[in-house]
Amino acid sequence: MKRIDLQKYDEAAAIAVALEVLRMGGIVAYPTETFYALGAMASSEEALSKLFSLKERGAEKAASLIIGTPSDADRLAAEVTPLAKKLMAAYWPGPLTLVLRAAEGLSSYITKEDTVALRVPGDSFALRLARAAGFPITATSANPAGEPPSVTADEVERYFKDSVNLLIDGGPAPGGEPSTIVDATSDTPRVLRQGELKVSE
Repeated sequence: MKRIDLQKYDEAAAIAVALEVLRMGGIVAYPTETFYALGAMASSEEALSKLFSLKERGAEKAASLIIGTPSDADRLAAEVTPLAKKLMAAYWPGPLTLVLRAAEGLSSYITKEDTVALRVPGDSFALRLARAAGFPITATSANPAGEPPSVTADEVERYFKDSVNLLIDGGPAPGGEPSTIVDATSDTPRVLRQGELKVSE
């Protein structure tokens, strides 16, 4: 496992290395505004299969994606509903994952019942990575199924050792709660997971 410490390494250069690994079908562990996540290029079936094996996660539990801008959702969703557009405008970038009807041709690893889960992350390495990439990246938490999410790079390394190609060490992640997940496929929002963003908001 290659490890890059952002306290000693230029972030733009780290992003360039991460993108190279992702484009080659590798797995990158990176810090988000909540926990560490495991990233794979969403269009690489081989990388997604490797990711799910690492996570020991059933294929029925689709991986969510991070994107750089709200407009990126147009390529991944069959429809971006008026409700979704309102929520994007109000809470993106931020800890809100929106579930939308999936566009045709997306991998079964990132879709569930013909839906896809998308987020523009809050201010973090994850956001700058997604914006530089211009393609969707998985954002599943960096932990095996059933284990606590990783708050530090050391925890990621303990979980996965050399199974991850690149680990971006951004210091301790803020932790707290994961992103709130909202089904925005219709006119009425349906909260699927209460997280950092409170339902009352």
